[in-house]
Amino acid sequence: MVQTQQRWLIFVFVSAVLSSSGSLSLAATGPGRAAVASAHPLATQAALEVLSKGGNAFDAAVAASAALAVVEPASSGLGGGGFWLLHVAASGRDIMVDGRERAPLAATRDMYLGSDGKVKAHLSLDGPLAAAIPGEPAALVHIAEHYGRLPLAESLRPAIRYARQGFAVDAHYYRLAQFRQPVLKRYRAAAAVFLQAGGVPKVGWMLRQPDLAVTLGALAEAGRAGFYEGEIARRLVRAVRAAGGIWSLEDLKQYRVVEREPVRLRYRGLNVVTAALPSAGGLQLAIMLNILAGYDLGSLDKAHRIHLVVEAMRRSYRTRARYLGDPDFVAVPRRRLASAAYASALRQGIELNHATRSTALGELSDPPGQGADTTHFSIIDAAGNRVSATLSINYPFGSGFVAAGTGVVLNDEMDDFATHPGESNVYGLVGGEANAIAPGKRPLSSMSPAFVETPQRIGVLGTPGGSRIVSMVLLGILGFADGQPPAVWVSRARYHHQYLPDAIQYEPDAFGAQLRERLAAMGHRFEPLTQDYGNMQAILWERRGNRLQAASDPRGNGSARVTNRPATIMPGD
Repeated sequence: MVQTQQRWLIFVFVSAVLSSSGSLSLAATGPGRAAVASAHPLATQAALEVLSKGGNAFDAAVAASAALAVVEPASSGLGGGGFWLLHVAASGRDIMVDGRERAPLAATRDMYLGSDGKVKAHLSLDGPLAAAIPGEPAALVHIAEHYGRLPLAESLRPAIRYARQGFAVDAHYYRLAQFRQPVLKRYRAAAAVFLQAGGVPKVGWMLRQPDLAVTLGALAEAGRAGFYEGEIARRLVRAVRAAGGIWSLEDLKQYRVVEREPVRLRYRGLNVVTAALPSAGGLQLAIMLNILAGYDLGSLDKAHRIHLVVEAMRRSYRTRARYLGDPDFVAVPRRRLASAAYASALRQGIELNHATRSTALGELSDPPGQGADTTHFSIIDAAGNRVSATLSINYPFGSGFVAAGTGVVLNDEMDDFATHPGESNVYGLVGGEANAIAPGKRPLSSMSPAFVETPQRIGVLGTPGGSRIVSMVLLGILGFADGQPPAVWVSRARYHHQYLPDAIQYEPDAFGAQLRERLAAMGHRFEPLTQDYGNMQAILWERRGNRLQAASDPRGNGSARVTNRPATIMPGD
């Protein structure tokens, strides 16, 4: 956090520059206004509230993250983790804050296998044994202390208010609570918070979370120690172990945020910055875009364009399954996988008029992991600082377990490991040896927050959606490349291929009959989806004309706002 004395010295210097030159172009440093797009109106409001108090994009990110932990308990929370992609305008530096969960120290490779050697899937999905050690609280403290301008307590204030005073649940909450009602009902503390007399509350019911307000207050007052040590930590561990989990106080004490260098790549004049391992997204996007860079997609008809995008997806997801895992535990040939030469070799097997069978790419030596009812927000402030953040507790309401006295719903991110190499997880992804369970290891993720930039345009985007996150972000980047506005990126009909199953999954309105027939003639197989998917949140800053646009996916109930009037850029931003 910038100290008061340092801020004053910088202010004096900037004032001298202003008085001698007469003006300072806001467009040269930032848009002069701010924009926020998040998955819930109250989270967007929390971010704007903190910006209005003099906070920067990073303070607003802390506020939005904490607010989403309260108002979207099915999607993220203090019991989960995420990736926060930051751009610091003053230095031009990009940072990925890795707040991904870690496997408990007592975790073992075969902890979810039965005596018959087969996976007991419910063990990695439901209850405290499914929960990895949360990273979100540590990440919020880290971002506030290293990049924010306001005290952590100020940025957490809206979330604490929402938790204490409550908010009206919506249809999205109703659907997910209904879906997870059996497991929520199984655990008394979860049922007491999220259900009404054991039943799913109706739309408009006021959800109040006083215990979560206390936990957020402890984080605000004591920082990292307020969650990972002391009474909150003891309550978490006591509740987890009493219900069959394996957490320890040492697990919480040892958790650390990691700052990682983001993945950087170029695609036809675009600079893309996105998440690094243990997110698979960055390397997958590099592979897909490097493959597609060998084609002039704009000159192709729609069927051939989709065909090539699908073939790039197919090869990217196969690479993921074979090689990718936590880089602190396994050696991943990152430079080779992100190279143009690797993509060129993959491109050689693509035929312009014929689909590849996934099995024709060869069996994996370590057969081909991941997750998410997840959430996302995008922020840019007046100075040009920006944040793209994707947060998760994995399955809706995570493990369905709330640690009594904390209000914290625990994740079930252990399912994102390859619980048994060669077996698929709840999202259909098959995991390999690189993503096997190990104590202290971070599971592979699909979360792919991204920045896309040209000299004249900057995009900030990301989305939830489990295994389909990476393909959605790819389609968003291609929309940016085509000059489309963010309203189109977030609303366009989507399709997806993840190597296995060998089928194009697509939203109801993605393909007309004629287009589907043309793709089928090439040999593509289809898996129509009965529901839309994803919840993209996006911002576009056009430097020429200094225009800001923000868009929230119409599939969700999020909110996108651009501040109405130019903001005063505080020195030090």
